[in-house]
Amino acid sequence: MASKILIIGGTGYIGKFIVEASAKAGHPTFALLRESTLASKADLVEKFKNLGVNIINGDLNDHEGLVKAIKQVDVVISTVGSALVGDQLRIIDAIKEAGNVKRFLPSEFGNDVDHTIHAVEPAKTAWATKAEIRRTVEAQGIPFTYVASNFFAGYFLPGLSQPGATSPPRDKVIILGDGNPKAVFTEEGDIGTYTIRAVDDPRTLNKTLHFRPSANTLSFNELVSLWEKKIGKTLEKVYVPEEQVLKNIQETEFPGNILLAINHSVYVKGEQTNFDIDPSSGLEATELYPDVKYTTVDEYLDRFV
Repeated sequence: MASKILIIGGTGYIGKFIVEASAKAGHPTFALLRESTLASKADLVEKFKNLGVNIINGDLNDHEGLVKAIKQVDVVISTVGSALVGDQLRIIDAIKEAGNVKRFLPSEFGNDVDHTIHAVEPAKTAWATKAEIRRTVEAQGIPFTYVASNFFAGYFLPGLSQPGATSPPRDKVIILGDGNPKAVFTEEGDIGTYTIRAVDDPRTLNKTLHFRPSANTLSFNELVSLWEKKIGKTLEKVYVPEEQVLKNIQETEFPGNILLAINHSVYVKGEQTNFDIDPSSGLEATELYPDVKYTTVDEYLDRFV
């Protein structure tokens, strides 16, 4: 019997992929949406309805409404944006009161926040808030799965992480640090698929689901080399030393500085891949679900040739 799933923040960047994956996998799927969202994202809401998604009108500030929504489901997935990560304490309170939730997946979908020890501000605080949500979930005894999907392919690959670029460079590329630490890129639809596979899986209960597809775990130098092969051209490479990266973060306005700080953590410090997954607390998605055909970085970049 497929669990009933409530997704909070389902019209957001990653949320829409998770709503779609849930509905397509045959889970009775519920999306908690604010009144304002119903109007501003009417096309997406219509798409959800066509997939059979049950729309619940509500928001995080309405405790009673939240409890009522949660009582209808077995699993709660939060995909709220970065500005609302701290507000997930309200979801935790509502889950506690409802008392029926078999699993909670807080809004993660990035670096594993328990392994971001070299992070600098403003990413440091953002990740510390996610870690605080984890600790609260654990302290409250709520069954959980954390999803560390690392980089969104659609966010970091189209411009090869070049500031402001919408397509990969064809002349010159800026590389932070020495370009050797490995990063992980996961296509958003695949994040949805793996996340939904995990919700009813006893193996992922109270564990972190890490995404490290071998074909998508690449250093920046390897990424550039792959792109150069595709276009049959060698790019001019400008390497930015860490000291300069840190200076740039301090001199850049929000939200540019947070993106730079995330890039520093991943591309300079290697914080997506510089630790081994501890089998007592984590599992790797592609090993767990070898039948899922994921989009490789190689295939993804073909779109831009």
